Amino acid sequence: MLHFAQCQIAIVSLYATRLAAYNGRMESNVFDLIDIDLNGTTERVLAGGRRLFPRLPRAFAGIRRIGVIGWGSQGRAQAMNLRDSLVETDIEVRVGLRPGSASWTEATAAGFVVGEMLDVVRGSDLVILLIADAALAELHKEIFAALAPGAIVGLSHGYLLAHLRAEGRDFPRDTSVIAVCPKGMGASVRRLYEQGRDIDGAGINASVAVYADADGRATDVALGWAVAIGAPFIFETTLESEYLSDIAGERAILLGIPHAIAEAVYRRCVELGDSPQRAFVRSTECMTGPLASAISHGGLRAVIDEFSGDDRRTFEDAYCVTYRAFAPLIAELYDEVASGNEIASVNLASRRLSQHPMSTVDGSRMWTVGRAVREQRDELEVTIDPMTAGVFCGAMVAQVDAFSAAGHPWSEIANESVIEAVDSLFPYMHARGVAYMIDNCSTTARLGARKWAPRFEAAITQQVFPLLDDGGDHDDVLIKSLNEHPIHEVLAEIARYRPSLDIAV
Repeated sequence: MLHFAQCQIAIVSLYATRLAAYNGRMESNVFDLIDIDLNGTTERVLAGGRRLFPRLPRAFAGIRRIGVIGWGSQGRAQAMNLRDSLVETDIEVRVGLRPGSASWTEATAAGFVVGEMLDVVRGSDLVILLIADAALAELHKEIFAALAPGAIVGLSHGYLLAHLRAEGRDFPRDTSVIAVCPKGMGASVRRLYEQGRDIDGAGINASVAVYADADGRATDVALGWAVAIGAPFIFETTLESEYLSDIAGERAILLGIPHAIAEAVYRRCVELGDSPQRAFVRSTECMTGPLASAISHGGLRAVIDEFSGDDRRTFEDAYCVTYRAFAPLIAELYDEVASGNEIASVNLASRRLSQHPMSTVDGSRMWTVGRAVREQRDELEVTIDPMTAGVFCGAMVAQVDAFSAAGHPWSEIANESVIEAVDSLFPYMHARGVAYMIDNCSTTARLGARKWAPRFEAAITQQVFPLLDDGGDHDDVLIKSLNEHPIHEVLAEIARYRPSLDIAV
């Protein structure tokens, strides 16, 4: 049996050279930053909100036109939020698309001046690149060549950095490169912004990274951009740290693992005699509903304290066996991202899509049952199933520990491993299905979920369930570590900066 301490030693050895300990320190001439303590580490953050909109002209000093390149989920949401937040300024937001883009009519109908992608790049002081990752990998050379002198490059994902490194290249010299990375999909970014028009602090949390600062403006511009899209809590990271945690996280706890749990636990419950409807409630409805809600409002501690007696033992057994099964698998996943293999895999898969389009992931009978359950939701009593909760929490903490051992800042760990899942993605999963969520994410995320969810599902079926059937394999050391885990205090601190309302899907 592999105890918690042994798991930790193995994880540290795997990640020791992956990511240097985070030591960022934002400084701003426009916004009042604060320091918070997360597990003994000081992180500098900005509490955003609409109260800061009057400072946006100062933050965007020297910027008269923002070019949003792309009209996908993030492009649409961020362009609209930026425009609405800057409506009383002289800063214009334009949308750049490739010739013949099917989105041209929609973006025009939304009230934007739309231009050919490279023309918008040439005429913009801040160029926010929100086209698909594969397209960005293909077109970045042309985009870089079209940049106006002094223009700032903006990203919402570190994928391009990973791609450039794989090619032995970098961003153009003497060009500021910044990132604002919302901790949720574009629909969430726009929906919470709309909900919060009259409520300060409503929105999706975001991380900010300054990769290169050519003229001293980069940090203020990045913070202004995050404020303008509605982020209530903005924390600092690096572009490398962001893509490592984001790409690994979406393949694990954000998308791949929920899909694996839904499929595997549903089949197990049916095999043990539950009706299909009851099996779906235990496997999926409770996970995306009350379990996610409990974590969102009370952290993992709220789930642990939910159970007593036999249910507590069931939860703890499922937690222990899942943590041990998933720790090495998440280590492998992180290695694949850090090595560049996962980026190469996405690039290769993207090239095949024209001949071999992705199918949806809702082909099994379970998803038909799920539609019926959602239609009858008002008539159902749904509680948190202890086994499902144990599997989910074991997976979540395994990811938290992997990211911590790799040197990610605790604010990023909490957002990528917990908050983005329960506050942004799970509400959509609950309303429309886990499969819907997967099939409406970016191409990179969709490919990753399809690749890794079966691995996690196999671990549940072949490792977790056999041990549970054999009496559990309870590990007191692992449970003690869960009860004393620093993630509890981290989540309690970050909860002070939680959006002021829940998303309404």
